[in-house]
Amino acid sequence: MSTVFDQLVEVMRRLRGDGGCPWDRQQTRESLTPFLLEETHEVLEAIEVGRPDALKEELGDLLFQVIFHAQIASEAGEFEIGDVVEGTVRKMTRRHPHVFGQQGGAPADEASAGAPTAEQVLARWETMKRQEAGNRARNSAVDGVPRSLPALLRAHQVQAKAARIGFDWSEREPVQAKVEEEWRDLIEAIDGQSRIRQEEEIGDLLFAVVNLARHLRCDPEAVLQRATQRFIGRFQSMERLAEQEGHSLTDQTRSLEEFDRLWEQAKREREGTE
Repeated sequence: MSTVFDQLVEVMRRLRGDGGCPWDRQQTRESLTPFLLEETHEVLEAIEVGRPDALKEELGDLLFQVIFHAQIASEAGEFEIGDVVEGTVRKMTRRHPHVFGQQGGAPADEASAGAPTAEQVLARWETMKRQEAGNRARNSAVDGVPRSLPALLRAHQVQAKAARIGFDWSEREPVQAKVEEEWRDLIEAIDGQSRIRQEEEIGDLLFAVVNLARHLRCDPEAVLQRATQRFIGRFQSMERLAEQEGHSLTDQTRSLEEFDRLWEQAKREREGTE
């Protein structure tokens, strides 16, 4: 009797096979890339809003994208979805010697050494990844973070990788001081240096802020998303308040003081709902 997973794989084969769906049959790895990204972000949004029913559905959509890519590889004679699953099982077993011992072929010292903290697990994980890479291109401790990630998330992940080998401050204070230093550098660049230098200093400041967020155990991508959503909510409240007064925010005669008044009114109105 086939499993539900097998049934999903068969659905994909039917869609791509003779007499299947014309749209699905046309797709390539490249054409599917936007959908893979979209489904990933929809999973993240479901997690953020805290709706298990939505998360269940979005995880299914993301899984379908994985099956889709595996089917394309199967048609090209490259690998099967079973190879993907088998490889992941081997990798996860090998990289958790503190759980599975030497079942995954881990060296005896790795298997016997306990991993009492999450930080030690991550450090060991990075070591094993580099050992597995061998002579492949990924030789640096900060390799392996995709350039396609959102910039804040990529900065966070690169910093975390560097921290796992000890390149990090142990206290928050010097991290905070670095943010203040980068802010002063930016002000100095704004006052008299080139556009290129200003852009560099803004980048350095953002990078330092991401590092502070990491030390505060905040996800910079998530907190910026929430800040943006708060702004959208308050701005839309401003638009409604202006309409109630018989005006529009697009009225060019509005002064900055009027905008400030509506903004503060919108903030008070939305207190407790954001």
